[in-house]
Amino acid sequence: QVQLVESGGGLVQAGGSLRLSCAASGSIFSLNSMGWYRQAPGKQRELVAVAHRFGSTSYADSVKGRLTISRDNAKNSVYLQMNSLKPEDTAVYFCNLKQRRALIADEFEYWGQGTQVTVSS
Repeated sequence: QVQLVESGGGLVQAGGSLRLSCAASGSIFSLNSMGWYRQAPGKQRELVAVAHRFGSTSYADSVKGRLTISRDNAKNSVYLQMNSLKPEDTAVYFCNLKQRRALIADEFEYWGQGTQVTVSS
């Protein structure tokens, strides 16, 4: 079984910074991507950023230039450095892992429990 444990959320003023961390444990395959999603009250969960094991990354347009995703494959961990935070970044942030044993194998998906990020104006 796979577990994702997040940390680093909190309350910050607009313009401030936070760093989220997520560590995966259990049976981790080499073909995987790790990312962050967020869900604000009354809204659907949305992709924030994703980092593939072999280096590529992608971001939601709303966070480009402000949020940076990185990962440490040796620690099966992913991080989200959040700078220049805005009140609209307020949400519960969820860590996500997608993985498969081989290119043509089924994909499995896992979620963390979520961590609250609140940005005050």
